[in-house]
Amino acid sequence: MESSKNKSKRMTEGSIFKCLLYFALPLMIGNFFQQLYNTVDSIIVGNFVGKEALAAIGSVDSIINTYIGFFVGLSAGAGVVISQYYGATDDNNVHKAVHSTIAITILMAIGTTIISLFTTDIFLAISKVPEDVWPEAKKYLDIYFLGLIGLLLYNMGSGILRAVGDSKHPLYFLIFSAVTNTILDIIFVAVFKFGVSGAAYATIIAQGLSAILVLYTLMKTNDCYKIVINKIKLYPALVKQIFRIGLPTALQMMITAFSNVFVQSYINSFGSAAMAGYSSYNKIDKFCLLPLQSIGLAITTFMGQNIGAGDKERAIKGVKIATWMNVITSIVLLSILWIFAPYLLLIFCKDAEVLNYGIIFLRTMSPFFLCIAYNQIHNGALKGAGNTKIPMIIMMSCFIVFRQIYLFIVSKVYNHLILIALGYPLGWLLCTIILSIYYKKVDITSSSVFAHSSQE
Repeated sequence: MESSKNKSKRMTEGSIFKCLLYFALPLMIGNFFQQLYNTVDSIIVGNFVGKEALAAIGSVDSIINTYIGFFVGLSAGAGVVISQYYGATDDNNVHKAVHSTIAITILMAIGTTIISLFTTDIFLAISKVPEDVWPEAKKYLDIYFLGLIGLLLYNMGSGILRAVGDSKHPLYFLIFSAVTNTILDIIFVAVFKFGVSGAAYATIIAQGLSAILVLYTLMKTNDCYKIVINKIKLYPALVKQIFRIGLPTALQMMITAFSNVFVQSYINSFGSAAMAGYSSYNKIDKFCLLPLQSIGLAITTFMGQNIGAGDKERAIKGVKIATWMNVITSIVLLSILWIFAPYLLLIFCKDAEVLNYGIIFLRTMSPFFLCIAYNQIHNGALKGAGNTKIPMIIMMSCFIVFRQIYLFIVSKVYNHLILIALGYPLGWLLCTIILSIYYKKVDITSSSVFAHSSQE
């Protein structure tokens, strides 16, 4: 079967800038609509319910990400394996990797859903959610976790499509689902007054629809990554490769998210207004990081396919071009945030105290986007080449160990909100410095699936 005849795109030829841009744009727009899930929840709840409900939704982000972070990291590993075999036109191993990925997702999603429903109170206690916010936060989490399998299947399925260069289908599905989520939010929260429960139900219904659409696409394609229901099983050799590459990233994302539960507890100690202000900033921050992350994901697929095709020179050149794309983008973003911060925050809540906290967070964090611009590209490039262990250690050291030590010391010596807020960007800065040194010294092709297979 000829892989190049479908709507997927090989990134092993043509203009590098165009390859990255055309891949990243629909991915960025798609991620924009994915972010709309919780953002629309926050906007509608913040305006129709109150700041305590807004604080509740914002306070559970780290808890949710602790569970889904592992799967996002694992899907990235699966994407690397699939993209490298796809770049090498090895249809048989693409087929096996795709079916192993779906099997892993189904098995682990069921287990995670069960576990998450029994640990909600523990996580809320760890993050020190105030009494006036706790009931709403618990209500939202309990409902959200019931729809976790839809989110995980969507992420894995869209990761498969992106690995073969198709970032358009995930975009179409997300637009549909985000619009559905928005309509349901308005109906459940603004009209029927279901509160945070309505926002949670709207989210899981929308996520379920996106999962159905992406799986349908994978089942209907005629290419080598087509899903055949009776062939979904674990292929040991491919499972080993997926976990070898994906597990470090999965653990990094899960543990980082879990550590952020403790970081959130420092914010929570300043009260519900600070929590709501941080929640508002956090939603804006996620939208601003989308283009930087999208180009980082583009370079992962670009690197995987070109390493698979044996074109190391093109792979390295792509990293340089992607870095400049991200740096320029980050400068534009932070300029906009500094100028329009108050107006952007008004979208979520008009409470003066909440707005003040939001402005503090936004203007403290945004200058450090330059660090994210750099480390997203070089981390993505290393992952695309199959090198995930050392970047995992670097990121966990900066985002977990350094950040927790810093916050503990600052909270004991001088517990000021700005110093607490700096815990995040200082971790980004340290990560950028160390990752830069490592990237310049490492052989980018030393951890590809082909190099590893030849050693076994």
